[in-house]
Amino acid sequence: MYIVSYDISSDRLRNKIAKLLEGYGRRVQYSVFECEISEKHFQRLRNELSNHLTGSEDAGIRIYDLCGKCEKKIQVIGEMQKNEDEAEEDIFII
Repeated sequence: MYIVSYDISSDRLRNKIAKLLEGYGRRVQYSVFECEISEKHFQRLRNELSNHLTGSEDAGIRIYDLCGKCEKKIQVIGEMQKNEDEAEEDIFII
């Protein structure tokens, strides 16, 4: 699993990045996504994110690669309202 977070001041670029990430994972906070994808899909995502940020000075993206052991250690404090699609799934907050 990959955790992708971003801090982007441009509304236009931020919306593009969010839309791109929605195709690879699920939003767990406003600027944080969990992506359970293969290494091949991760490389494609990383390249697309990098291409979008080229020339952008006020934008940053962080990607955390979580191994299976690390995923099991995720701790959640509080409850978030779940979407209908996630009614039976846990939502993790990092």
